[in-house]
Amino acid sequence: MARISSYPRDLDVVDNDSWIGTSVPGLQTRNFTAAAVAKYLNIKGKISISAQMVFKFNNATPGVGTFNGPAENSPLANVTTMQLSTSDASSQNVVAFLTYLVNTDILISKQNDISVFGHYTIDSYTDNGNFYTLALTNKKGVGILEEDSFYDFATFTLSSTGSSTEIVPFQNVAVVTVNHTGNLGTNPSVTVVNPNNIVIQGEVSYITNTQLIITFSSPQTGNVYLN
Repeated sequence: MARISSYPRDLDVVDNDSWIGTSVPGLQTRNFTAAAVAKYLNIKGKISISAQMVFKFNNATPGVGTFNGPAENSPLANVTTMQLSTSDASSQNVVAFLTYLVNTDILISKQNDISVFGHYTIDSYTDNGNFYTLALTNKKGVGILEEDSFYDFATFTLSSTGSSTEIVPFQNVAVVTVNHTGNLGTNPSVTVVNPNNIVIQGEVSYITNTQLIITFSSPQTGNVYLN
């Protein structure tokens, strides 16, 4: 056999490419494909991705690294509860992280098929020993849960989630005091329009995180839009 360094390098790796290695236990020589190695790295979490966990959907034999509860082939759009192992497929304990995620959003997506996913809010959890029962609010779901398939669980926030609009009407006043929710940011942007949808100008003073005052040169009628 020629020296390994004498063989040309193949920089275009495909799934069926393979190389020789040693399998344990038994220390037997085996061929390993690129696809098999990639699957192992994904499932076992050997490539660290912040705030992501991997679980196998398995109703038949739930155990470490699995989740269950919804029936096989359940639409992800219908899922509102599930049983989740306290350790993911890489055997890392996820209890502290799951506890922190209560009242936040997660995305559950099928590995190698991002078009199969569910977007949920974790409302609460119940500790059942080796499993947690999650209560979920379903925001969006596409596709179904398939037995023995692996799914990525990750924290998730839509970029538009923090961008909302509040509308405050006013009538025939030169000074408008606006009390808003405070969820729009420290100083929300302000646009004022009259009943003809023409922008009118006023002096905006930010009083607190939840209150601002708009002063006009004369009494006006219209709507204040906060973003």
